[in-house]
Amino acid sequence: MDRTPATLEHYKAAMLLSGVGDALGYRNQLWEYNESGPTIHQELKELGGLKNIKVELPDWPVSDDTVLHLATAEGLATGKIGEDLLHEVASRYVEGMKDMEGRKPGPSSILGVSQLRPGEEGGFRVPYNPEGTGCGAAMRSMCIGLRYPKPDQLLSLVAVAVETGRMTHPHPTGFLGAVASALFTAYAVQRRPITTWGLGLINEACPIAKSFVQGRGFAVEETERDWNYFCEKWQWYLDQRGISNGVGPALWPASYGPAERDDAYKSFSLSGWAGRSGHDAPMIALDALLGAGSDWEELMSRAGFHGGDSDSTAVIACCCWGLLYGTQGVPEGNYTNLEYRDRLEQSAEKLYALSH
Repeated sequence: MDRTPATLEHYKAAMLLSGVGDALGYRNQLWEYNESGPTIHQELKELGGLKNIKVELPDWPVSDDTVLHLATAEGLATGKIGEDLLHEVASRYVEGMKDMEGRKPGPSSILGVSQLRPGEEGGFRVPYNPEGTGCGAAMRSMCIGLRYPKPDQLLSLVAVAVETGRMTHPHPTGFLGAVASALFTAYAVQRRPITTWGLGLINEACPIAKSFVQGRGFAVEETERDWNYFCEKWQWYLDQRGISNGVGPALWPASYGPAERDDAYKSFSLSGWAGRSGHDAPMIALDALLGAGSDWEELMSRAGFHGGDSDSTAVIACCCWGLLYGTQGVPEGNYTNLEYRDRLEQSAEKLYALSH
């Protein structure tokens, strides 16, 4: 892993490649809903492999993941803080929902955004939703770690991730996914060893998130009732990989190709749909980062071309990977004409300036 500090180019690569991972994992609805990693890999081969793919419209649009990640990033890029920031982000989510033709937003995102009333007292809050466990908050929160990347900004990172996350996913399995995505990008900026990220999530960020929720006094009882699944599943995962003490190397099954990964990712999941929930979208992303190192094709193979919610796992993994490695080794055709490239890079520039 590159130990040199994260530069503006790393920030731009993070935002840009998150969109690339989204567009590739989505493949205009064809791969996000494909339950077979081996089938996706076969179709990828028929397209001439990753090197031959030109990620551009009309065949490779970004999905709802990138539209809403941009909404978060452009909200943060205004430099607002506190409740002003929350109203700003809420209004951008409302706006982003108008750009969903062919992008397939999830049910909790649609419901949550429809209940937001930005500008009104408390209008960035929605009622508790016991179904709000999906990955919709996780997939749009990486940029929060770009805004608050320093160890002494952890409280701000957690606060913003929790509050923006529960605008659509008030269940802790949902909004703690936002904390995980934001935290992992901050760790990537800090150049923390990837083997320590999960431990930091459970031991550092989750307790802060819990006391933050208690302090805000909103839906505390329901949140506490539903709290434990996220942390317990993450502990289980770290035990599986042999990194519950934060020290590597990670332990891998003897064979871990596309078919084996499909089975493994299902075992991470809440309901058998890999990457669909707030806990397992960042989990699959971390698994891919641990296994791929600096190899872009291997990262996409693991994070973007699997059965299940492949765009949401790739959008998180590729953001962190861009922070670590830039665009080195990524075929230019994969990103040169990406939809919304300008907006992604401009928001990266503003977040970089604000974070310094």
